[in-house]
Amino acid sequence: MGSISKVAVIGGGVIGGGWIARFLENGIDVNVFDPDKDARKKIDAVLENAALAAENLMDAPRMPMGILRYCQSVEEAVADVGLIAEAVPERLELKQSVYKQIEAGALKEAIIASSTSGILPTQLQQGLEHPERLLVAHPFNPVYLLPLVELVGGEQTSAQTIEAAKQFYQSLGMRPLHVRKEIEAFIADRLLEAVWRESLWLVKDGVATTEEIDDAIRYGFGLRWAQMGLFETYRIAGGEAGMRHFIKQFGPCLQWPWSKLTDVPELSDELTEKIADQSDKQSGQYSIRQLERIRDNNLVGILKALKANNWGAGKTLAEYENRLNTNSGDK
Repeated sequence: MGSISKVAVIGGGVIGGGWIARFLENGIDVNVFDPDKDARKKIDAVLENAALAAENLMDAPRMPMGILRYCQSVEEAVADVGLIAEAVPERLELKQSVYKQIEAGALKEAIIASSTSGILPTQLQQGLEHPERLLVAHPFNPVYLLPLVELVGGEQTSAQTIEAAKQFYQSLGMRPLHVRKEIEAFIADRLLEAVWRESLWLVKDGVATTEEIDDAIRYGFGLRWAQMGLFETYRIAGGEAGMRHFIKQFGPCLQWPWSKLTDVPELSDELTEKIADQSDKQSGQYSIRQLERIRDNNLVGILKALKANNWGAGKTLAEYENRLNTNSGDK
C-alpha cells in the first residue's frame, strides 16, 4: 500500500472534527460526511482551535493545508480515498450499517479505521466483505494535539493493515500503540474507567467535590503521569532498589479495602445532579470554547516542555518536527 494522501471522515463530531484537523494540518485532503445540519459550524470551530494550537506548538514549517470537501453521502465521501476514519456514535448496529455503505463505495484496498473507544473490532468486522482491512484507531481528545492512537486489530484484520496504519499515523506526528490482544475498552480507557469509577464514589459519599478530585490529579500525580506514566513513576518511588522494592513495600496495600473498583455507584438522578451542580460551580464561568482554548494552551506548554527534554510525548513531537524541517529543506 502506498502513502495515503486523501482520506474520508464519516462523522464530524468532537473526535471526527479532531481527525479532520489532524489530517488537514498534515497536508492530507479530506472528504467528510455528516448528516448533522450544524456539522460545518462544529467542524469550523475545531479547525480554528487546531490552527491556533499548531501555530503555538510547532517549531517547524507547517505543511500546506489539505483540502476539505463536504460530501452528500458516505459512498461519495469514500470513493477515492486510502483510509476511512469512522467516527459515528458508539452503537454497534449503526457502525455496521455505515460499513456496508463504505464497502459499497470504497476502493477495496482502503483501510477502515474505527474511532470506537471500546467496541471490539471483531464485532465491527461482522458482515464485511473485506474484514481484513478494518481495525480500531482510537485517538484521544483533542486529536490534533494528543499523539496517542491505539491500534487494535480484530480476528480477521491483516498484519499488512496494522503495519500500514502504524506507518500512516506515525507520519501524522502520532504515537501508535498496537494493542496486541483484543480487549474491551483497550488500554487507556480501562485505566481511565478505574479512576472515573472511584471518583464517582468519592463524590457520592461526600468525600470530595468534583473540583477537589480534579485538584488531586492536576496538582499531584497527573503531572507525573504526563511525563512518566504509571510504572516508571513507581519505579522511582522504590528508590535505588527500583520496582522490586516498591512492590515489596507497597504491594500489601492492595489487600486493604481502600477503593471500590469492583463496585459501581448507581448514577441516580440525585447523583447526576450532584455531579453536574458541582461541575457547574467549578467551571461554569467558562464557555466550552474557552475551556477548549485553556486546555489546548496548557497542553502546548506541557508538550513543549517535554520536547525540550526529548521525553515522552515531547519526543514524538521532536521527531515529527525534525521530519518536517528535513522535508522543508529538501524542497
